[in-house]
Amino acid sequence: QVQLVESGGGLVQPGGSLRLSCAASRFTLDYYAIGWLRQAPGKEREGVSCISSSDGSTYYADSVKGRFTISRDNAKNTVYLQMNSLKPEDTAVYYCNAHYVAYDYWGQGTQVTVSS
Repeated sequence: QVQLVESGGGLVQPGGSLRLSCAASRFTLDYYAIGWLRQAPGKEREGVSCISSSDGSTYYADSVKGRFTISRDNAKNTVYLQMNSLKPEDTAVYYCNAHYVAYDYWGQGTQVTVSS
């Protein structure tokens, strides 16, 4: 069955770094736009970053711009989110979304906690 799996979350101190991975199985990510979104308890889901399927153009929310970097490795069928200079307000469950025409796939989420 089609599946997206996020990994790489964990507990880090402010200023630390994490790299999240979004790996696809049973389908190929080449033709999909990939987005990272996050949701903190009591708050609405927030778009964090997105990378296109065509020219690799990227988008970042103002809150993470300059600190996060999204990339894709089609050979590995995986998308990454490198998160540097993490802040407590980055704490959330991070989800990967793959979109192509009428198709939308979601991962189960990975918890990122930034705390001292």
